[in-house]
Amino acid sequence: MREITVDDLDDLARGAAILGTGGGGDPYIGRLLAGAAVREHGPVRLVTLDELDPEAAVLPVAMMGAPTVMVEKLPCADQVARAAEMLSAYLGLEPTHIACDEAGGVNSLIPVVAAAQLGLPLVDADGMGRAFPEIQMVLPTLYGVRATPMAIADEKGNRCVLDTVDNRWAERLARSATIDMGCSAMISSYAMTGRQARESLVPGTLSLCAELGALVRSARAANTDPVGAVVSRLDGRLLFTGKVVDVQRRTVTGFARGDARLSGMDGDPGELVLRFQNEHLIAERDGAVVASVPDLICTLDAETGDAVTTESLRFGQRLAVIAAPADPRWHSPAGLELAGPRYFGYDLDPVGVAR
Repeated sequence: MREITVDDLDDLARGAAILGTGGGGDPYIGRLLAGAAVREHGPVRLVTLDELDPEAAVLPVAMMGAPTVMVEKLPCADQVARAAEMLSAYLGLEPTHIACDEAGGVNSLIPVVAAAQLGLPLVDADGMGRAFPEIQMVLPTLYGVRATPMAIADEKGNRCVLDTVDNRWAERLARSATIDMGCSAMISSYAMTGRQARESLVPGTLSLCAELGALVRSARAANTDPVGAVVSRLDGRLLFTGKVVDVQRRTVTGFARGDARLSGMDGDPGELVLRFQNEHLIAERDGAVVASVPDLICTLDAETGDAVTTESLRFGQRLAVIAAPADPRWHSPAGLELAGPRYFGYDLDPVGVAR
């Protein structure tokens, strides 16, 4: 995929929602925003990490906040590019490329919007290879790339630039500002050179999203198993197939936090509990942890293969829960300190999926 057209967006959104591990924002919203931008400004050119000039000026963009709020509080059309424009003006540089902070529903499509509006190419990569709930939880943090200066803007016209002592302080202060802005805002952060991007980002993310979306679509058209197609492509495994029997969800400190309980079906006995903070963090089968961060835990509709986000979990849904391996760098000591189970308050070693 060398450019992103309107015809590519359905597959891109569908695959991005899968990699979003339940979070990353509603893919339908991202699809609408990206469709409007590409129709108005034309296709977005996609470049690989290898094609980046070492001195390129790369600006990642994302939507920050609680996914449950993002569903009802949509950004205005020019809010996306505004954050990148603010950051480039503050830094006094002319951006050459836009990039994704995370692979996730809306946040794989928001950079398409910014790239179309600004007339810039988009890097086929992201900072995580999945979605995580906090700003500092990106691989560039492990390489010493600073989250700030960071630009943040809301749909009302409020805007600010943060400059913090480290990336965790960037999360704390940006989260407070986002809560005051109504629990969703647009950000541009982790400005980096092409050299830093090539070293720290996860390559091929947007192409993978499009491929996953196409696999699901093709499997449905051929009356084959879309869930199995996704599991095979991600080198993952099926954890559980069951019906949602209870969801406890609340918006706390700018996050969607909660638990979902599934009862087994189709010959899959027992019960599975999912624990999430925007994204799925832990999967427990009959009281035993069977998968955990930093690896991916994804909830898919058992029949269609479409991803089901944490804000859309409902009683009675029939889900296939799958696990897939994360980028290996997340399993390094520094990666686990940044986004392992203990960071989220679970006193356990990560339960991973062998690649």
